[in-house]
Amino acid sequence: MTERLERALGHSFSNASLFRTALTHRSYGSPHNERLEFLGDAALNGIIGKALFDRYPEQPEGILSRLRSNLVCQNMLHRLALSLNLCDFLKLGEGELRTGGSLRPSILADALEALFGAIWIDAGFDATTSVIVRLYEKPLAEIVLEKPFKDAKSRLQEYLQGRKLPPPKYAILALEGPVHAQQFQLACRIEALDVETEGRGTSRRAAEQMAAERALETLRVP
Repeated sequence: MTERLERALGHSFSNASLFRTALTHRSYGSPHNERLEFLGDAALNGIIGKALFDRYPEQPEGILSRLRSNLVCQNMLHRLALSLNLCDFLKLGEGELRTGGSLRPSILADALEALFGAIWIDAGFDATTSVIVRLYEKPLAEIVLEKPFKDAKSRLQEYLQGRKLPPPKYAILALEGPVHAQQFQLACRIEALDVETEGRGTSRRAAEQMAAERALETLRVP
């Protein structure tokens, strides 16, 4: 079954245990994928940074940093993980399975980064670069530099201000996991429009951005 995921990634693992570990959430047992996620995050930032550096030789550091942030965020990783049907291959504990953990954006994003880390160990940095650049081919092609780049919270606030409405309110709904690996669940509430959305992330800021993005989608803001 995992051969299907290897084909989608474009990489066949020499070390099967690395592959299994990358797909194992800490709720399932040990070894799990948190250390590989750490390595994969570093690889992803470097590879996407280099791709942007080469693609946009005239752009300053500030623009490149914002573009990279948008490409390596949890929302983008979640989108790519879904395109790989990664949820079908995760190893999760019973509690996470019962609560829909296989579709949770943070778990899917972390597992994809762990796979990048595993590929780096299994076959080297060039192989990791090949996998990441291929996966990001469409997101990179979708970049429109002429479009002002603003994060979801800023766009949502400007949308509401333009209609003379109060700003959204963000509230923490839950904190999960140990202190060193907490998951934030937040709500974004727009009382004037009777809209409430939720977001999750490994930081409060990331969770707020996801909730704001979902509010923009609900309001059909381009």
